[in-house]
Amino acid sequence: MAPFSLMSVGANVLLKSVGLFSSASVVRCSRVLPVIKSFSTSARDPPKRPLTAYMKYVQDMQPTFIIQNPGIKNVDIVRKIAQQWRGLTPEQKQPFQEVSLAAREQYKLVLQEYKAQLTPAQSAAIAEERKQKLAKRKAIRKKKELNTLGKPKRPRSGFNIFMAEHFEEAGGATMQGKMKSLTDDWKRLNMTQKQIYTQLAEDDKVRYKNEMKSWEEHMTEIGREDLVRRKERRSLKATATKDRKKPSVTVLKAKAMKKKTSVKKTDAGTAAKKTVKSTKK
Repeated sequence: MAPFSLMSVGANVLLKSVGLFSSASVVRCSRVLPVIKSFSTSARDPPKRPLTAYMKYVQDMQPTFIIQNPGIKNVDIVRKIAQQWRGLTPEQKQPFQEVSLAAREQYKLVLQEYKAQLTPAQSAAIAEERKQKLAKRKAIRKKKELNTLGKPKRPRSGFNIFMAEHFEEAGGATMQGKMKSLTDDWKRLNMTQKQIYTQLAEDDKVRYKNEMKSWEEHMTEIGREDLVRRKERRSLKATATKDRKKPSVTVLKAKAMKKKTSVKKTDAGTAAKKTVKSTKK
């Protein structure tokens, strides 16, 4: 380790070099440094994404708000900080935006270094993990959307109905313990006892089928055919096509009947004329 005197000399040189920059630059650099320290280039610890200007503001202001508002919920603190952020002028937001921009540039450099030291196997594993995370997020978003649109719940099995009815009274202190207890109780039921829940499950299937039919028809009406099952989509299209063809068939039949009637009238008129002529003779 270097002697203390050498360290002090080095510190003086550093201070002199910093003095070449403006005071504003020194402040910005000091604020960026904590962000840079959080980065790591090890394979097991990828660099973290830098904070946005708003999140940096939240991070800086949160301790003050906690002191000023003891006992307030964290959600309410964030809401107050967000309201205050919206009221800032562009000049007041600029220091936080500059810090965020500098952190992003540093993040790009560290990320390149991190990727360069990965092996092909590590890169493939990270890519697969990222793919799975994106798929999971997409599934969660889709589930929330379907719940918002009121998609019917899937039918329950006989065991699921039995479990819902007896969950509170099931033995076991934990969730796993209760599940094991209910599974054992279900196995001990005879065929007659299980038949009750099997019938309830069949009724639930009918409920689901009817509700899904109405729901998918509604989704088609509002232009969300992408949420309709493929088989049902074909069925709905076939029904719609059939309904569109019906009026044209009716019109053709009406025209044919009209033509037939006019032909009969013409034949009747011709016969009447012949009768008159024969009478005159």
